[in-house]
Amino acid sequence: MSITRRDVTLGGLSLLAATSGTTVSRAELGSFLGIGEGLEDFWLATDAYIFGYPLVTMEMTRRVFTNVAKPEATRGPMGQIVKVRSYPNASYRDVTAPNADTLYTTGFFDVGKEPWVLSIPDMKGRYALLPMLDGWTTVFQVPGKRTTGTAAQTYAITGPGWKGSLPAGVKEYKSPTSLVWLLGRIYCTGTPEDYAEVHKLQDEFKLVPLSSYGKPYTPPEHTVDPSIDMKTAVREQVNRMDAVAYFRLLCRLMVDNPPATADAPQLAKFARIGIVPGQEFDESKLKADFLKRVPEAAVDRIMLQFKVNKDMKDESGWGFTTKTGIYGTDYLMRALVTAIGLGANRPQDAVYPTSLKDADGRKYNGANKYVIRFAKGELPPALGFWSLTMYDADYFFVNNPLNRYSISARQNLKSNPDGSTDLYIQKDSPGKDRESNWLPAPAGDFILMMRLYWPSEKNPSIINGSWKIPPVKKV
Repeated sequence: MSITRRDVTLGGLSLLAATSGTTVSRAELGSFLGIGEGLEDFWLATDAYIFGYPLVTMEMTRRVFTNVAKPEATRGPMGQIVKVRSYPNASYRDVTAPNADTLYTTGFFDVGKEPWVLSIPDMKGRYALLPMLDGWTTVFQVPGKRTTGTAAQTYAITGPGWKGSLPAGVKEYKSPTSLVWLLGRIYCTGTPEDYAEVHKLQDEFKLVPLSSYGKPYTPPEHTVDPSIDMKTAVREQVNRMDAVAYFRLLCRLMVDNPPATADAPQLAKFARIGIVPGQEFDESKLKADFLKRVPEAAVDRIMLQFKVNKDMKDESGWGFTTKTGIYGTDYLMRALVTAIGLGANRPQDAVYPTSLKDADGRKYNGANKYVIRFAKGELPPALGFWSLTMYDADYFFVNNPLNRYSISARQNLKSNPDGSTDLYIQKDSPGKDRESNWLPAPAGDFILMMRLYWPSEKNPSIINGSWKIPPVKKV
């Protein structure tokens, strides 16, 4: 077996993650990496990379998602609402792990110069949530059925340092950063009739600068930037950046998107290696060899959180966390969620357990048949909705004769005589009498993802651990 530098990096980082972070362990890490003098600076540089990963990723996402002349499909210019009109099908490849439960109503906007006003129509009791993320991926506000009800609402999203008066009936939401991402979701059953109802609601949403509120408003024309890579996945674009370009961008972004007050101790450390908000990154303060190796080592540290972070749970073959949306100074968790689930909600709004292996620890494959059984009264406890989605090995929908990509209570699930409910996960139909409970699988490997929107916080609850997801068993 050949051992690459990446393998050695992972080994050293695993060692450090498993120890108390003493001087000895860092020295051992240095020997693994072949780094002697200056190991502390190298480690600090990976800390800075991890710290800035959400902000850099959000900016790169904004560039790609807004680099169109007008709203189309899932993209739209800055300051314009994108109204996704239907669920993607099995040919969709833009974003991994798409959902077939909610229609997105989303958009990026900049509140650095003036506030923007969001008008939400009367949702007529329909479940919806409209999380607003700042540049660091923190969900700073989330109006919706759980928090503010479904009546018509109007909010002014104001930027850092903004002071002023707002029109009557407009409530202020203060964003910690200039960059804001509205990532609204509206529940929809997917029938033509329900699509039409949700489309009417989407068309009533309005987003305008405060100076144009209450006046006729036409968004300015947007010029497409041909230099922006619109094909390569955003995460791949970020991970490909060399350290100098990465830190230069981070220093610029932190001017309009200031770090939190609690981040001050970290920023003071980063200044020692030339990373200061608003100043040009001083690459002379780090060895050139260090700079070449920082991105890979930092990304390895991020992904190692799957194994070492106590907040990443593994229950009955299901992996999930309830530490999303608000991160404080847990920079590694914030970076991990950015890498694997950018735009994640607060756990009070959604939890996303994911399973790659069955109860016996084997990868799922369509050559087998599986069953997940919920005991009587123990279907997923969610006040919004729950669903179980089928993905192929690359996290995309699976083509099937029912065009069913997820299964939930809206399929009118049939119960067993004892009140329990079985979901059949397999390639071929389990029989007409069981098709309501069938989640079609591909011929090859696949992945399962459960969504619990507005999970119950009272027992039973996935948030406090009083409800456990049952294992998926091979028949």
